[in-house]
Amino acid sequence: MFKKVIAYCKDSYEELSHKTTWPTRKELSHSAIVVLTASIIIALVVFLMDTVFESLMQLIYPQI
Repeated sequence: MFKKVIAYCKDSYEELSHKTTWPTRKELSHSAIVVLTASIIIALVVFLMDTVFESLMQLIYPQI
């Protein structure tokens, strides 16, 4: 079993060091900006939906 673990670690290292293509700094920065922009847009949409829903609930169930 110990030999299997060692073989797995060696194979994993081989895969990560020689077969994996890592993004460049420019590609990584671009991807981070895309994710940040999408997150902000989704947060704004959820905020607007929550605000509209709250307004509708106040119209349906006015405070006593």
